[in-house]
Amino acid sequence: MKKPIFLCAASLWLFACNNNTKKEEQVESFEYPKTVKKADSTVYFGRTVLDPYRWLEDDRSEETEAWVKEQNKFTFGYLDEIEFRSKIKDRFSALWDYEKVGSPFIEGGKTYYYKNDGLQNQYVIYQVDENGDERVFLDPNQFSEDGTISLGNVSFSKDGKTVAYSISEGGSDWRKVIIMDANSLEILEDTLVDIKFSGLSWKGNDGFYYSSYDKPKGSELSAKTDQHKLYYHKLGTKQSNDEVIFGAKPEQKRRYVGGSVTEDDRYLLISGAISTSGNELYIMDLMDPKKEIKAIVDNFDSDSYVIENEGEKLFIVTNLNAPNKRIVTVNANQPKPENWVDFIPETAHVLSPSTGGGFFFANYMKDAVSLVKQFDYQGNEITTVELPGIGSAGGFGGKKEDTVLYYSFSNYHTPSSLYTYNPKKQHSTQYWTPEIGFNKDDFESTQVFFESKDGTKVPMIITHKKGIELNGKNPTILYGYGGFNISLTPSFSLSTAVWMEQGGVYAVPNLRGGGEYGKAWHDAGTQLKKQNVFDDFIAAAEYLIANKYTSSEYLAIKGGSNGGLLVGAVMTQRPDLMKVALPAVGVLDMLRYHTFTAGAGWAYDYGTAEDSQEMFEYLLGYSPVHNVNEGTSYPATMVTTGDHDDRVVPAHSFKFIAELQAKNSGNNPVLIRIETDAGHGAGTPVSKIIDAYADEMSFVLHNMGVKDFVMKE
Repeated sequence: MKKPIFLCAASLWLFACNNNTKKEEQVESFEYPKTVKKADSTVYFGRTVLDPYRWLEDDRSEETEAWVKEQNKFTFGYLDEIEFRSKIKDRFSALWDYEKVGSPFIEGGKTYYYKNDGLQNQYVIYQVDENGDERVFLDPNQFSEDGTISLGNVSFSKDGKTVAYSISEGGSDWRKVIIMDANSLEILEDTLVDIKFSGLSWKGNDGFYYSSYDKPKGSELSAKTDQHKLYYHKLGTKQSNDEVIFGAKPEQKRRYVGGSVTEDDRYLLISGAISTSGNELYIMDLMDPKKEIKAIVDNFDSDSYVIENEGEKLFIVTNLNAPNKRIVTVNANQPKPENWVDFIPETAHVLSPSTGGGFFFANYMKDAVSLVKQFDYQGNEITTVELPGIGSAGGFGGKKEDTVLYYSFSNYHTPSSLYTYNPKKQHSTQYWTPEIGFNKDDFESTQVFFESKDGTKVPMIITHKKGIELNGKNPTILYGYGGFNISLTPSFSLSTAVWMEQGGVYAVPNLRGGGEYGKAWHDAGTQLKKQNVFDDFIAAAEYLIANKYTSSEYLAIKGGSNGGLLVGAVMTQRPDLMKVALPAVGVLDMLRYHTFTAGAGWAYDYGTAEDSQEMFEYLLGYSPVHNVNEGTSYPATMVTTGDHDDRVVPAHSFKFIAELQAKNSGNNPVLIRIETDAGHGAGTPVSKIIDAYADEMSFVLHNMGVKDFVMKE
């Protein structure tokens, strides 16, 4: 199992922004690469919507390829003119160049851990045998010269003698799976191909379960995929002979299917979903010769999964009749919800549990920070784990027989450290701490609660150097997401550290649409309530301005994926509110997002333009691509995407920047930075990450007019 990996560094040089620098008025005009308009349109409920840049959806065309090259040439030409860009890149490289390690884990009597010597593009897995002899087990840096082939899931057989691992090429969600002898490091059979959105779960030592779609017709980067299937691969057989376990019936399509085997090899657990929220749950007794699949939950109205079992006793985590989640128990022979019994009841705080060392660990979010309680298998509370401070704790997972567990702790100004935890003695010990050239004691975080447009109280954590002057001139990044039940909890980021070194403020609100306050908070930012998310973000910006942390001239808004949609919607609704906008890999065409890859699975959060006339008009009302208006002055914008992004296809970003470049009336630059051989973000090599961070920060500070730097040794 992959353990958390944390960042630290040795400081070489520091440079700081002079926030009192007098800003120069920008009197720039830009001749952007020409983007041809074509006569494409779609009729929705009797209304024709023009789509002049639809041709950019064809990621395989020579015309699109040429357009990408011209846009990148223009963007990098602009970035090359920023004189302090190389200093920022040097600082990122210096801060990144240190040894990083991950939590050890044991498979087959051998110990494994992840490590990066400093600026390696990918983390290396090391193996330590029973005698303490260490060797490189898997080195993804050897997979390709430029680091664009990354390592994904790593899963060991029950005896630890065989490992299956997945790789991604160029950041694609389509993966290959390789099977290797864990002792000799010999590749055992042909590589499995065309696997997507999949775990790898072993059935003893004989084989493993994985998930994938049929190969789509057309482009594998953008063609629609909507029938996920669970397969079983038996070692020594061809992939073409792999058995379909679940999802084979075309009349019962599910966009997301997964399978996992319980630690005792007794049960196969199957999840099926048509969207990113709500799932069916099934169970197969692997000791039963009939191999009958039984339903535990046979609808998509709630989220449930089995976290543990003791023989026939199942422990299920669910939000059924418990928006903040609870753990229930039930007999595997009669597993329906009417037989469930509370084990750890729902509380006022959202639950995210784990198991290890013979105990349950209930990790609660209390206003987006961690509170961890330990329970035994009878449901008795043992203790509240004493954490190192106020922030985010993650981990506490492991096998039942483990005597030592690991967890991480961090917040926005505290680099992540690793701790061991003895579950029998309820005692923590610091295991690893980064030797980073960033003094956390020079910075502080404050949680505030502001009022959104409709009166809802929304929390936000603001982090900055101690003693900053609240004069409205502090360069500030406001970061948000607000969707898919995803919670933004305090965590340390190297890019944020460099930003705050320069005197920058970093603010993260916990917007509706996220999971910080359970299902009700999530649902309050979905479909016909999506505007709540944008209103929350706007209110967060207004709070920062009203309290003189910053002003519109020194404010940048940032978000990726669904957060890219957030930035795109807010910058088109309130272009006056910020100086810089950074929408990354964003969902920006809300009328057509569901026609690409597995995008239709996002409909729980968004709805689709085909659902109803009301839903169509609502989406059209905020879709960033469709709300760029002629003659409006937009903030300085750098859209970012990857040419191999097959989750949120780059056409979203292509079409949005084409609209901005055609219609922006102001002097602010509107650019797109397209990373080649990169996808949605996972597995991106370190060299590309550093370049991207440096370019982003240079763009922001340059457009805020903060141009003078004081170098400190």
